[in-house]
Amino acid sequence: MPPRLNLLLTPRVIAYRSKPAVGVWRAQHASKPQPTIRAVRGFADKSTDLPVSEDDKGPNTDPGAPHVSEEASAMAKATGGSGPDLEQGTPVQEVVKDDKEAFDKLPQVMKDSIRAKTANPKPQTRPYSTSAIRRADLVSQEPAESYLQEGTEVSPPPGLRFELPDLPLPSTSNMEHRYDPVVAQVTNLLMRDGKLSVAQRNMALILQHLRTASPPQVSPTRPLLPGAPPPSHLPLNPALYLTLAIDSVAPLLRIRSQRGAAGGGVALQIPVPLGLRQRRRQAMQWILDAASKKQSRGSGRGGFAQKVAEELVSVVEGRSGVWDRRGAVHKLGVSARANLNFGRKR
Repeated sequence: MPPRLNLLLTPRVIAYRSKPAVGVWRAQHASKPQPTIRAVRGFADKSTDLPVSEDDKGPNTDPGAPHVSEEASAMAKATGGSGPDLEQGTPVQEVVKDDKEAFDKLPQVMKDSIRAKTANPKPQTRPYSTSAIRRADLVSQEPAESYLQEGTEVSPPPGLRFELPDLPLPSTSNMEHRYDPVVAQVTNLLMRDGKLSVAQRNMALILQHLRTASPPQVSPTRPLLPGAPPPSHLPLNPALYLTLAIDSVAPLLRIRSQRGAAGGGVALQIPVPLGLRQRRRQAMQWILDAASKKQSRGSGRGGFAQKVAEELVSVVEGRSGVWDRRGAVHKLGVSARANLNFGRKR
């Protein structure tokens, strides 16, 4: 088998180019403009290392006018005064204080607030008080009170089984004075032979009857004390019901007989004013006397308490005879008012 290589064929021509000289290559590239490497700012670069333009013009090269606060701070530093705090923003009121054109362009709400702050006080008035009386709203709080009002909670001391009471204590927290004053006084007047438990039971029955009874019908001819609540509200508060009935019929004075003062052994009637507890005691004595004269409707331990409660309702409605006794005492006191100064030194 003959070989594939044929030595008789014409060989292929190989082109050969010589390498140019180094000097010629440098001369050709020297005539071309060389690119200039410019500074490029990346995202991670510092904001202070900003590129500078060649012609010194641009947003980063022109600082512009200083801020209002910076200008005011520099002016105050030059004059020796105290300038604004540069860490805080400048209020709009200070910016437009001397600029009338800027003030006219503000909203009406901001104009009203600026005028209210800069308004002068009224003539013939002082911004301070010259009164010698110590007003309650001007009394400075103690450091302990201001510390507690800031929301700081003081932890209770350890070892307490129950929580500490709130100070100041209410008037009903004392064991000796835990009842209403009128209820306590009427209970003592109901007591017989030192039996306080029986009097307290009767007082509870009286309050229960006042609470469960229908609203009273107040008589216009015998009105109650001024400022009294509506009759429909009285059963909701039996203690107030009892107090209103007693105070409405309580006399303002009593008649004291001065024997022989009128001459010839004739007694002289002298009116004497009564205190609050004295007036209530006299009114309750009249009510108890009227209740004891009523006929009992049945037997049991609560019969007397029911009669007293019915008499209290009659007093509020103006049907009780206690009103006549009160009117008689007041009428006699008016007729004897000329004897008030008897026995006094002139």
